[in-house]
Amino acid sequence: MALVLLEQQGNVGVLTINRPEALNALNSAVLDELDAAITAVEQNSEIRAVILTGAGRSFVAGADIAEMKEFSSIDGRRFGVRGSGIFLRLENLAKPVIAAVNGFALGGGCELAMACDIRIASEKAKFGQPEVGLGITPGFGGTQRLPRIVGVSKAMELILTAKTIGAAEAKEIGLVSQVVPPEELMDTAMALAQAICANAPIAVAESKRCIRMGMQADIATASAFESEAFGVTCGTQDKNEGMGAFLEKRAEKHFQNK
Repeated sequence: MALVLLEQQGNVGVLTINRPEALNALNSAVLDELDAAITAVEQNSEIRAVILTGAGRSFVAGADIAEMKEFSSIDGRRFGVRGSGIFLRLENLAKPVIAAVNGFALGGGCELAMACDIRIASEKAKFGQPEVGLGITPGFGGTQRLPRIVGVSKAMELILTAKTIGAAEAKEIGLVSQVVPPEELMDTAMALAQAICANAPIAVAESKRCIRMGMQADIATASAFESEAFGVTCGTQDKNEGMGAFLEKRAEKHFQNK
């Protein structure tokens, strides 16, 4: 793959959208390669966490306007279904995904970042959903994820005005969890990914699943998800190792994903 690169660093997979000459804009070819990269991550048992970033000075500047300009209504719906389906795959990946937002995250780029589990931004990052200014709506989940993350009123403001915001405001409204100098972005993301990888993989995956499913359910149903997950993890070898290390006052733990 040339448009989406996958590099493995220990237990961390680094996915890079690699179309810098177009500010990493998402066209059909990029979406196809992103879909394939997600499959590769799923099938690689050594990868326990993922960092997603963009090549050059942009994370993803949006979907490719040159391609969309010729879309009919049917074409637009198909493109939206395709992109949304891939972003849902990313969101539901058992392995945590960290967005390292290094520059523009507009339109489809903001939507891609929101499909990740944790977002870290460079001080140079810019976020926004500018679609209404182009005569369209967000098409890859922006109208659904943004209000869930920042609240309905702020999401309405950002989407209906097509406003672009900087990293500091993105952190203020909860769109990102950290803002760091550009030169520290990947190191910060890697340290976070490695901290996740140090924990029991099944427990991490089940915790992510509970959060994701619970956000779409009432509290009683969500609590049932949690009880099920707790039971699953109690039957693992990793639980025995983690609790054994605690009781034995061992700093080192040897989780086997079993």
